[in-house]
Amino acid sequence: MMKIQRGRLMLWGSAALLLALIVWSFRPQPVPVDLVTVSRGNLRVTIDEEGMTRVRERYVVSAPVAGRMQRVELEPGDKVVANRTVLASFMPATPTPLDPRARAEAEARLKSAQAARDQARVAVQRARTELAFSQSELARYREIAKFGGTTEERLAALELDARTREVQIKAAELGLQTAEHEVEAVRAVLRQFTNPSNAAEPGGLTLRSPVGGTVLRVHQESEALVPAGTPLIEVGNPDELEIVADLLSTDAVKVQPGFAVLIEGWGGETTLHGRVRLVEPAGFTKISALGVEEQRVNVIIDFDDPGGPAKKLGDGYRVEISVIIWERPAVLKVPTSALFRVGDAWAVFAVREGKAAQTEIRIGQRNAIEAELVSGLNEGDQVIVHPGDTIANGVIVVSR
Repeated sequence: MMKIQRGRLMLWGSAALLLALIVWSFRPQPVPVDLVTVSRGNLRVTIDEEGMTRVRERYVVSAPVAGRMQRVELEPGDKVVANRTVLASFMPATPTPLDPRARAEAEARLKSAQAARDQARVAVQRARTELAFSQSELARYREIAKFGGTTEERLAALELDARTREVQIKAAELGLQTAEHEVEAVRAVLRQFTNPSNAAEPGGLTLRSPVGGTVLRVHQESEALVPAGTPLIEVGNPDELEIVADLLSTDAVKVQPGFAVLIEGWGGETTLHGRVRLVEPAGFTKISALGVEEQRVNVIIDFDDPGGPAKKLGDGYRVEISVIIWERPAVLKVPTSALFRVGDAWAVFAVREGKAAQTEIRIGQRNAIEAELVSGLNEGDQVIVHPGDTIANGVIVVSR
């Protein structure tokens, strides 16, 4: 009798164990997920694009008249001194004094060059007037700032405007020098009409550098017959670099002069800093790599420290720029990889008591990695990043 009861107990025990195993096997298994905690920190929104360095003021020296140019001895990188360094020498093919048409053309070119010189003088005077006004405004607002009557942003904008005016004066003065040299070059041609023997002088005509700086490019190096107006040499100061980046017009409207810029991908290990100087008022059409027409706008950027690591850069170097259009510290933020759309709203899967809970949230500014959390979650909440098709409301989850 005892053996029969013991057999029954073993049978019932085995059945109970089998039932428990069956129930456990059909129990929902937790889905492993990647979790991120909602936290506060700095959030920065940027517009990223490729840019190119260029010399701020470059001068293309051209042949003033047709003639035989001697071989150019200068090479890119050679230093030149204003009004002293000889860029090119050639014997002009001067028309005969009896050629009235050529003489009339030269006289017309002289008048045009003189008009350009007068216009350059007016530009210099205007730039000086604008600088004086900008400096007076800056001084006035500095006095107002002592009593808290203005903002630091306004003062920074006025200081940037004053520095820009100083650069414009320098550019206008260099333009005036170029115009004056052009007048002298045309006068030299006219002198050869009145005295043809000048054409036989040793060395012929010599072109000197209108500005001090460096030879950037030699367009015509070998001896050759060149027509009037042929570009010969480009001269500029490589220490005065700027960056030009063409942004989509939809991005350019978000950028203003004075915005900070991060400069990377230039070949060095450090991040360079700069500021937007100008957003050009006119756009242009550009064909993308995919063959799509895009409206682009050039944005001009100045280096904050041109004498630092940026001195390693030259004309036409590639860089990667990030224009900071919004930045705040201690922002409650959530990864963008956790966001998904529910209708017109944004939502995330938060983890509550070990289960995924679909939660609607409001976001503000965002970049490619993080978004500003306006409402819907609290600091310290955990959310699921890269939620797959296996994640739904109420699904049991476990951290990987």
